[in-house]
Order: sequence, then structure tokens, then C-alpha cells
Amino acid sequence: MNFTQNFLEECELIIKSIDSNEIEKIVDILVETRKNKGRLFVIGSGGGAGHASHAVCDFRKLCNIEAYAPYDNISELTARTNDEGWDTTIVNWLRVSNLNHQDCIFVISVGGGDKEKNVSMNIVNAIQYTYDISTWNYSYTESTFNRQEHPKVVGIIGRDGGYTKKFGDAVVVIPTISQEHVTPLTEGFQAVIWHLLVSHPKLKINETKW
Repeated sequence: MNFTQNFLEECELIIKSIDSNEIEKIVDILVETRKNKGRLFVIGSGGGAGHASHAVCDFRKLCNIEAYAPYDNISELTARTNDEGWDTTIVNWLRVSNLNHQDCIFVISVGGGDKEKNVSMNIVNAIQYTYDISTWNYSYTESTFNRQEHPKVVGIIGRDGGYTKKFGDAVVVIPTISQEHVTPLTEGFQAVIWHLLVSHPKLKINETKW
């Protein structure tokens, strides 16, 4: 079997394994966010940041959802990284944006963040901030947190879903079919799923040109 055939067969296995019910949960949360005039903040690093920009365009243009990608402003990103540190670049942006319980954070990440291993702490801190958006000292108890009155967290994540899956409201995990292809397959299917979302009849309002 050549590489191309093997890669495409891995794609087929992923399609058959994705939890469609979790996708529908994300749809319902986004519908509720729009209904309540909440905002959608799409976050991710590297490829996830690129996906965030594209997804924000689609959610705004096709679904009439007020959406933003915090890392789109390179001046603010580099200023915050230089002056405050990488780990707080997203959470400080959300703080200035007055994140509230009507809003939703959409995480696009291969690993989803890992607090214990200190990986993707920019994403971890953003999720933590949804636990108590009225204070800055993260004075919350994760195990007893009532998310009903706080910003929702959704995501499309690879591997085991990481911190995002553990504390998110609806998170699609792209199953690991091959350790060698975790990143390309995860990022590829992230694009497939968010395009599914903006095409979903519950969300899509405006027609595409093509």
C-alpha cells in the first residue's frame, strides 16, 4: 500500500469514528449563543490560529454569528506576548472584551491543552477564565463548577481532547488512527467539521456564492 492510499484510508476510519452526537451538541450551543446575542471567540495556536481566522469568517458571513479570532491582531498578540507572556495572551484579550455568560469559546487545537504538563497554557488559561469571569484570581472549584451561568466552551480537538475535553461543554475528539499523522489528520478534519457546522441547517442563514 502506498502512502497516499494509506493516508486516505486513515481518513475513512476517522469519518466512521467521529461522534456525530457531539457535533450536534455544538450546533445547539451555537444556536443558543446566536439567539442570546452572545459572541463566539475562536481560539487556537499555529494551525489552529489559521483555522480560527477562516472559521470566524464563515460563522459571521454564513451564520450571522458575531465571531472573533483573538490572534488575528498581530500587533496586540506580539505586544501581549512581549509584555505579559504567551500564556495569558488569550485570557487577557477575553478580559478586555468583557467575556460574559452569553458568549462561547470555540477551541481548535490538536492537544486541547494540558495543565499538568504545562502545554498550551494559553488555551488552558482561557478555559479556566470561563469558570469565574468576575474575578482575576481563578477562585473556583473545577469539580463543582456550574457552567449554566457562564460562557460555554466547545471545541474540535485531537488526541484525548486534553483540558478542553475535560472541562468543555461539547467537544469533538478526532480519533487517533496513526501516531505519525495525528496533527495533519486532526487539523484536516477540524476544517471539515467547522465547515459542517456553518453548513448545518440550524446554523446557516446566508447562501454561499459557490
